[in-house]
Parts: sequence; C-alpha cells; structure tokens
Amino acid sequence: MEFTRRNALALGAGALVLAGLPVKGYAAGEAEIEAFTGGAAMADTGVTLTAPEIAENGNTVPIEVDAPGAVEIMVLALGNPTPPVATFKFGKLAASHQASTRIRLAGTQDVVAIAKMADGTFAKASSTVKVTIGGCGG
Repeated sequence: MEFTRRNALALGAGALVLAGLPVKGYAAGEAEIEAFTGGAAMADTGVTLTAPEIAENGNTVPIEVDAPGAVEIMVLALGNPTPPVATFKFGKLAASHQASTRIRLAGTQDVVAIAKMADGTFAKASSTVKVTIGGCGG
C-alpha cells in the first residue's frame, strides 16, 4: 500500500478525534458508585472509615469500616487503576456491621466507603491516605 498525502491527512484527523474523546465518561469510581447507589443521594453520617493519614507502604494499608444497620458496604480507592477494592455484605443475623482489611494503594489518594442501609438509604465516608515512598514522608 502506498502512503499518500490523503492517507496522512485521514490518519491525522482520526488521531485528533481520538485525542478529543474522554478516556472514561466518569471521574474515577463514579460509574461504580452510581451502579451501587442507583444515583441516590448519600448522607455524610452513619459510616465510620478508619484509615491511616500516612501509609509507609502502599501495598498493605489497613482500613476499617463500621456502619451500624448496613446491609452492604463498598470500599473504593479512587486513585487506583481499578477503584473498587471490596464489597462486604451482611446478612440478617450479622452481629456487627463492620469490616477490616488491608488494601493496596497506588499512591496518595482518597479512600471512600459507601454503605447501603437496611432502609434503602446510603451513607458515605472518605479519608485521604498519603502513601510515602520508603517511609520518608515524601
């Protein structure tokens, strides 16, 4: 195939069109949040997210989520390539509605916990975790 001026112009126009398109239609995690909540409003109370302010190792960051009366809790790390980290479901016989785990963070970012309450409402809590490199605070 011969590469002509017309082919070069078409290729350049296609590249400009692709460069102008958004990579993702939503901000990080927004699509997952909307799918989880169905677009419902979220209260800022009812969920407690405990995470360190500074994590020396982004590979194992301890978090704990407590949401009394929740039937489901979703945890997202908004700066990760794949924001959803975990979803915890609680049955009717659950003694407590809390979960703790260690998550991996790609860098300094917000961690968000959204709880679906038994009455169908949603509550949210967030925390910013600064991931240091080599434990030197930078």
